[in-house]
Amino acid sequence: MNKGIHTIPKVDKVLSFPALASLLETHPRPTVLAAVRNVLAALRIDSSHGTLTASIDENDLCGLIVKELEQIVAPSLHALVNGTGVVIHTNLGRSLLAKPACRQILEVAERYSNLEMDMTTGERGERYSHVESLLCELTGAEAAIVVNNNAAAVLLALSGIAVGKEVIVSRGELVEIGGSFRIPDVMRLSGGIMKEVGTTNRTHLKDYQKAISPETALLLKVHSSNFSVVGFTAEVSIEQLVRCGREKGIPVMADIGSGSLLDLSKYGITGETPVQEYLKTGVDIITCSGDKMLGGPQAGIILGNREIISKLRKEQLLRALRIDKLTLAALEATLRLYRDERQAVAEIPTLRMLTVQPTALKAKASSWIRRIRPRIASSATLSIVPGNSQVGGGSLPLLDLPTFLISVEADGWSPQQIDSAFRQCKTPVLGRINKGKYLLDLRTLQEADLPALVQALSIFP
Repeated sequence: MNKGIHTIPKVDKVLSFPALASLLETHPRPTVLAAVRNVLAALRIDSSHGTLTASIDENDLCGLIVKELEQIVAPSLHALVNGTGVVIHTNLGRSLLAKPACRQILEVAERYSNLEMDMTTGERGERYSHVESLLCELTGAEAAIVVNNNAAAVLLALSGIAVGKEVIVSRGELVEIGGSFRIPDVMRLSGGIMKEVGTTNRTHLKDYQKAISPETALLLKVHSSNFSVVGFTAEVSIEQLVRCGREKGIPVMADIGSGSLLDLSKYGITGETPVQEYLKTGVDIITCSGDKMLGGPQAGIILGNREIISKLRKEQLLRALRIDKLTLAALEATLRLYRDERQAVAEIPTLRMLTVQPTALKAKASSWIRRIRPRIASSATLSIVPGNSQVGGGSLPLLDLPTFLISVEADGWSPQQIDSAFRQCKTPVLGRINKGKYLLDLRTLQEADLPALVQALSIFP
């Protein structure tokens, strides 16, 4: 028989409950103690607010402690189901890694590696050598170096090229991306002196030409990754800027953002110029991300002029910005896939999700509903509706990708209630609400997500 507790017990009393004995055998005592204290503190708050019942059931109290303990020991960073349709979702970890990259991470993580060891000479080696040759092979760059993200790549490049000197940039390219990363702020941190030219919507070549002075160290072009200015606009192309730089003897740098290594226009993805095309213009330095359109781990890639990159290698700042062995392992494995375009599109999740055709997504939706239906209550209604997905990650903000979604409805449940309940599941499920419907986009749902989705849908009676 359950015992009724009329007052909130002390910690020692609760720890003596027989129902908690197994917890003390399987978990460290301080951890169990923290769970007990948290639950009792919450009960005291309820008591002070007058919401505590007259009698607390001992078994129920132990149940609350078990749940609290589960939350304490559960990892803070964990997997979830992305049904939003945003492929490169910054809040959800951006690009998924290809299986070869995951395997390479595990191998390097579990064992010692030749991170900075030249196996031919037996002397200390260069960690960037593991990816530099691949990057040069795939892009045609003379040299390459990799840091921990693209903001770091921009910071290192500006610091190495333009400390105390002018950097000319269009006002229309002084962007801010997620996390309040702003080009002007990075410029100040680097020690470069920003010199703005043109206006927000129109900048011409003559604006750069007039601004060049003996103190000018760099001409900078920044890709407006996460927004687009339309209408009465004008901008200077990278080709024009490179010619201007050559005439004046000033290097040109382009921060191109996403860093696509493939021409995806054949798959209907337009507006993203491949890295190789930028380099063909003769631009001296390019910076881009490794975890956006490239589909690898978080990294900032610097490509281009051998002399300039050699100089960047000697920058003391590089030590603070360098990538670790796990990032190198993942990036190298991802880059190797790009040697065969078909393999890259098939195995790199970001590319696979971006290039999948709507007909395949509709067939996938039908298949998933057939597999889910027998495993959930009949009160839930699942139907297929057309819609659009987004690239995400600040890439191609105006591009809509036709898709198909599963609409989830249940008697007595609003879309907002479904959304909240799904986010509270053991494996959270994230979808989107549109036109009064709760939707799950098949473009970003993975095969491994199916059990978690079934569990989420099982909340309906």
